[in-house]
Amino acid sequence: MALHTWWLFVVTVFFISISPVPNMLHVMTRSVTLGFGRAMLAMSGCFLAVLTLLSLSAAGLSAVLVAMPQVFTALKIVGAAYLLYLGYKSWTAKESPVDMVGDGAVALPSLLGLFRTGFLIGISNPKALLFAGAFLPQFIDPARPKAAQFAVMVATFGVIEMTSYLLYALGGRSVARWLEKPSPRKVFNRVTGAIFVAFGVAMVGSRV
Repeated sequence: MALHTWWLFVVTVFFISISPVPNMLHVMTRSVTLGFGRAMLAMSGCFLAVLTLLSLSAAGLSAVLVAMPQVFTALKIVGAAYLLYLGYKSWTAKESPVDMVGDGAVALPSLLGLFRTGFLIGISNPKALLFAGAFLPQFIDPARPKAAQFAVMVATFGVIEMTSYLLYALGGRSVARWLEKPSPRKVFNRVTGAIFVAFGVAMVGSRV
């Protein structure tokens, strides 16, 4: 890619990545409730989902979804339902960061579960695939090898996206200091739950 085109791509992706989308909200809440180390697993799942969507877009799957609106609608409904489910889980979560079991031992989500949930959140929005299909080609120079340009853009997007996850996770640890008491944590759970629900409703009501 030409250097000036790449820099324009970097700046644009930066502002896209720092926006408070479900991926970022999930990473922050995991950091608040479970700590930075376990939030890294959620980040990894979200990150793999983003790379998957970008790769599928480069492979032309986004054009398939446009040509088959029924498939897109079905995927959108499934993704919205999952966000609504996460909103319900957060809204009804206990005030403690984790559940207590039996003799007082702490029941933490499994490592695979943390990764899987992050991936499902990241992959559940088919509009992200369509966005990538419309966004990436804007920076393609027809005179240069297309595969190499896509590879550079996917790698760049991935680095910036992971940096954004880290910023949100670190911000979550700062927030966690204020959530040590049950009352503020309950408010936090309700707010994040409402935001997830809002994302789900917005996804259902949106058009391609």
